Amino acid sequence: MLPARWYVFHGIGGRVIKRLLAGVAAAGVLGGLGFLYYAWYPPIAPIERPNPANFSAEQIERGRIVAAEGYCAECHTRTDNGGGPELAGDYRMDTPFGAIYSSNITPDVEMGIGAWSEEAFRRAMHLGVSRKGVHLIPAFPYDHFTKMTDQDISDLYAYIMTRPAVHMSRRPNELPFPLSLRILQAGWKLLYLRPGVYKPDPRHDALWNRGAYLAEGNAHCGACHTPRDLMGAEKKGSAYEGAVVDNWIAPALNEHNPTPTTWTEDELFQYLRFGVAPLHGPAGGPMSPVPHRFLSTVPEEDVHAIAHYFADVDHAAEREKNDKAALARAMEESKTDLIGPNVDPDAKLYQGACAACHYNAAPTPVLGRPDLALNNALWLDEPTNLYQVMLRGLTAEEGQSGVAMPSFYNALSDKDMARIAAYLRRTRTTLPPWTNLEKKAAEVRKTVQPVPVNSSH
Repeated sequence: MLPARWYVFHGIGGRVIKRLLAGVAAAGVLGGLGFLYYAWYPPIAPIERPNPANFSAEQIERGRIVAAEGYCAECHTRTDNGGGPELAGDYRMDTPFGAIYSSNITPDVEMGIGAWSEEAFRRAMHLGVSRKGVHLIPAFPYDHFTKMTDQDISDLYAYIMTRPAVHMSRRPNELPFPLSLRILQAGWKLLYLRPGVYKPDPRHDALWNRGAYLAEGNAHCGACHTPRDLMGAEKKGSAYEGAVVDNWIAPALNEHNPTPTTWTEDELFQYLRFGVAPLHGPAGGPMSPVPHRFLSTVPEEDVHAIAHYFADVDHAAEREKNDKAALARAMEESKTDLIGPNVDPDAKLYQGACAACHYNAAPTPVLGRPDLALNNALWLDEPTNLYQVMLRGLTAEEGQSGVAMPSFYNALSDKDMARIAAYLRRTRTTLPPWTNLEKKAAEVRKTVQPVPVNSSH
């Protein structure tokens, strides 16, 4: 027979445990209801497509500038399958979670956003919620657009609503269950979205604040240049540390950018406005449209503002004191390739394929002859960008306007590219050698569209 205290203890303990379990269950129910309340947004009633005549020419032009500075057409225009009409969506974005296709944002009432009021448009930009109350996937960078002013959003709305309406659908997203459940995006927002228009920093001048507003908000520079965590959110403690984007490496924009010469305010401005920086070379890959298609069409003072901001982010004023010596070293290294009979077979391969265009003997590189010792591609942790440019080349519309680089897709084997990469890394940088170069060349080649044999690009 058990002692009496056993019955007392277990009788009381059982009731306590039951109450605790009931409390936990109640808290869970209340938490779930609270999350549903947080996640729920009502639909906003559709409207008739706005009459373009309702918007002034001045507002439409301001909206055009906002659209250009946010690169709207870049992500809302299909590029595969023969391309598509501007802003009609269906642009494929490959993510670790599956492929996502952008929305049609033309003023078509059925397929686009022609039935959206300005209120619905502003909610989507600031909170990532569609007119129907559906949470948007953060591939649409509303975590940046939330910083935009109501005026900029109003102007952007005017511009979009006066574009041609395109009746075109997009492909369905390829996200597995349960990631396909849009309500889960509310949980993502709870963790990562901090709504609110950009507030100027009183410690800095107006130019810096204009650059910060554009870079952190509409231009969403961190979306490509900041690494992401397992949830697909930008690592806020690693802002502008660089990231992989569309099989390229978007280099660091802060003081950890590894190039031997500093990205000064003038270098940044030249690069962002014209697509080529005198010391650092041309813009290629996913970055190429930014200067050529977009920032070349906006007020010059806005590009200056972005350059001014990032020159502060990368501490250019403190770092550029070493640039003169680094530039002199790079010019001397460029000369050695063409002096006398070089017994290094990798150097001979480089001379035959590359040196004629990349050779520099002057005190500074000649514009149009980027010096590889100063280029980001050689100083990154992986040879990805170097291989991408070798395989793709650069058209006359990319990089420096009117200057082309041929594709070596058919001219160089993976082994050839590996030899050139190894040679440049050991002669142009002070960094450790890259590893598995031939294997990595083959991997990058898989991401590049084959070039016809009879084509130089």
